[in-house]
Amino acid sequence: METSERIGLADAVSLISAAFVAADVPSPVAQTVAEALVAAEAEGQIGHGFSRVEDYVAQVRSGKIRAQAAVDIKEIGSSSLLADAGFGFAYPALDLVIARGAALAQEHGCATMGVTRSHHCGALSVQVEKLARQGLLGIMVANAPAAMAPFGAKSAVFGTNPIAFAAPRAGRDPLVIDLSLSRVARGKVMNARKAGKPIPEGWALNKDGQPTTDASEALEGTMLPIGEAKGTALALMVEILASVMTGAAKSTEASSFFSSDGPPPGVGQFLIAMKPQDQAHFADRLEGLLHLIETMEGARLPGTRRSAAIREAKDKGIEVPARYLEVVRGLADVSV
Repeated sequence: METSERIGLADAVSLISAAFVAADVPSPVAQTVAEALVAAEAEGQIGHGFSRVEDYVAQVRSGKIRAQAAVDIKEIGSSSLLADAGFGFAYPALDLVIARGAALAQEHGCATMGVTRSHHCGALSVQVEKLARQGLLGIMVANAPAAMAPFGAKSAVFGTNPIAFAAPRAGRDPLVIDLSLSRVARGKVMNARKAGKPIPEGWALNKDGQPTTDASEALEGTMLPIGEAKGTALALMVEILASVMTGAAKSTEASSFFSSDGPPPGVGQFLIAMKPQDQAHFADRLEGLLHLIETMEGARLPGTRRSAAIREAKDKGIEVPARYLEVVRGLADVSV
């Protein structure tokens, strides 16, 4: 049985940040990346937390992630922004573009934000929640290295291409929805491979297009979409917004998020921030809708388990597999 260790959120951020600083990542960038990874871990997105640190560090060292890159933001019209991440980490670019985009949305009612020449952006829920906590509705999409075939085909064209949405709630945590367009996030398959565990049937196909429970075979094959043809139609929509609109690499052009070999992936992210015209009226109508769902027998609001996990993480810290903590402590040159 795999052993784990509980660690407080602040300590987790400090540890991961130290691992990146030890790899010559600038301290402010290291802090931003660490905060995003720990936030994902806290909400139960284990494929976007501690499990990513070793891969990120290897890519920094190989130059696949250009940790020293400066983010360049251009204004396109009065309420659109395009951030060039410079093949660096996605998180500093997202922090900057969300801060500026939120201000534009407050002024104009709506703003769009693109990020190009970017990298893995982790849990999209973490980013859209930032908009909702400023009274805005947020939508975010991102493309990723090709891992999913158009429905009926065998060759990967789309990444898992996630979509996230957040809406503000009066006096309560925002409603946050985050879903991958594959049946599960590919990070969960990578996590299973690292743990030496099988994956459930129905997650992926091997390179010959046959169902597999072997995580290594799944990573060499393709992920299965949600909703069959509807899932890959949505993946196409995401691809157009995240890569075609932003000028980023298409999923078929992007190198792996997991390997330190090859050029930077150069993928894209795209966000929309919207301000409710009548916030009080919006809040009342939203609560009416959500209350209807909450009071239905057997129903559960999206994000309920996420919110519970975050509350527990804030109170008790997060449980992290001991093998990941050992790796990160070694990278940070901290006694294991």
